[in-house]
Amino acid sequence: MPKPPPEPPQPAAETFAISLPSAAEEDRSQLPPRAEPPAIIRSADQAGQDSQPSTAPVRIGLLLPLRSETLGAAADSVRAGFMAAWERDRANISVTVLETGDVPQDILSAYARALQEQDIVVGPLSRSAVATIAASPLLSKPTIALNYPEGHGQPGAAPLPPSMLAIGLSIEEEARQVAQWAAGEQPDGGAVVLTTNSSWQRRVASAFAAEWQRLGRPVRVVELNAPDSYLSDPDLVQLRANLRQNLPGLLFSAMGADQTRQLRIALGSAVSAEPTNPIFSTADAMPPPPPAAPSEQFSSLPLYGTSALNPGAGAGFPTQDLEGVRLLDLPWQVQRDHPAVMVYPRPLQAGVGGADMSRLYALGIDAFRVAREIGRHPVGRFQLDGVTGKLSIDFGQGPARFERVEPSAVYKNGAPEALAQ
Repeated sequence: MPKPPPEPPQPAAETFAISLPSAAEEDRSQLPPRAEPPAIIRSADQAGQDSQPSTAPVRIGLLLPLRSETLGAAADSVRAGFMAAWERDRANISVTVLETGDVPQDILSAYARALQEQDIVVGPLSRSAVATIAASPLLSKPTIALNYPEGHGQPGAAPLPPSMLAIGLSIEEEARQVAQWAAGEQPDGGAVVLTTNSSWQRRVASAFAAEWQRLGRPVRVVELNAPDSYLSDPDLVQLRANLRQNLPGLLFSAMGADQTRQLRIALGSAVSAEPTNPIFSTADAMPPPPPAAPSEQFSSLPLYGTSALNPGAGAGFPTQDLEGVRLLDLPWQVQRDHPAVMVYPRPLQAGVGGADMSRLYALGIDAFRVAREIGRHPVGRFQLDGVTGKLSIDFGQGPARFERVEPSAVYKNGAPEALAQ
């Protein structure tokens, strides 16, 4: 058979410049005062230091894989959130959107062009693309990465270049924060971590277990088989037997909402490894069975998890089985009355996966606010009460530092409700 014709080369990344109207063009004199997100708080020892006048123009390049088949929808959600935030605070700020695919050379070419024309680059979005930029000698201007290279934060991992700040949403970091929260709420006893063989769940389980051990607490990791995403009945029976022999202080689910729901139902039901109607030829030939552990003993165990336990209201998920489960999630998802959350438009995100797209939209909002602040004050420490959590940033003074603290929540009446902080 003849050989197929060669595939056409990848198109060059396209640049879309968004015109910047003057702030004077927006006449709000006849409008009521609009709500504003919480003010950014700068470190006390630098609050009066402005290395750049606040009125100086700031050019931001938004580097996203909008032409990627796998990441295009995620990139579009980030772009939508970023532009929604820019619409609110666009005075003296221009945004140029640079579309790329997944090919490393495509990403590097777009990044190199952004460095020539922009003051700050926001992106890229994928782990591999962030690693590519971080290892490149091109990196010379402030770059706000929207993810982390593989292995970032683990012992022995290479630090990011000083001019790169990574602010991605990290479910592993959520797991570490859950461990700290759970240890404070449950001062006694160990933890049992439940996962399947999914790679992302194993990362979450490992992050929680490592932090729990760092806090000096005992932990057991139990990996459950899950053919076709359904937890194995024999594994659940064995889990109940193990819990009966060694009851922990709490459970941590590294799994998603559906598998955690299956776990909760199994722990609350009267599962038994014995036949329901055993027949013995001699009544006294066998020792009496051990007393059954009451189902409340398991169902009342504190159960913690990450934002993976919140599929969102539009997913049609039966969340009533998660009543009382504790989790962390973004203010955008669980704090509708948060001052920052209330001032930005909320896109319609329905169906399976809608919650993840909504979180990426929120990431875009906070990415703009961080870029705007660094553009106006390239050096220093500041705190931002954002829609993805309370952010602490240190930039321009050696290696960049970033921390996000997410609010804790508990399922009540079928929906996660933020707890008082």
